[in-house]
Amino acid sequence: MPIIKSIQQHWKPVTIFLLLVIAFLSLYPLPKLPEFQGTDKTYHLVAYFLLALPSGLKKPNKWVLFIFLFIIFGGVIEMIQPYVNRYGEWLDFFANTIGVISGFFVGVILNNKFLTSY
Repeated sequence: MPIIKSIQQHWKPVTIFLLLVIAFLSLYPLPKLPEFQGTDKTYHLVAYFLLALPSGLKKPNKWVLFIFLFIIFGGVIEMIQPYVNRYGEWLDFFANTIGVISGFFVGVILNNKFLTSY
């Protein structure tokens, strides 16, 4: 599992990079809003899953704080989106939150099951 080991070793820069990518993709103004709201929940879940995964692999001492901060980050992004020609939705925030929680705990499980044997 060399890629996972590498992410675990470099979890801080990977997390900062993912925060920046998510912020850019979430706040970049769209020329035209999509006709149907609510079609992007999977993207939200996957993005925030990937955001929390490195922290789950590393499981820093203040891991609860990281989960909380990632959830707050998702909420702030949703509150800003209406001002940059985007939709801010509660269901997006819910998908973000589910992504954070599941990404973190999948990281912990991967760490406990696979990485301790290497």
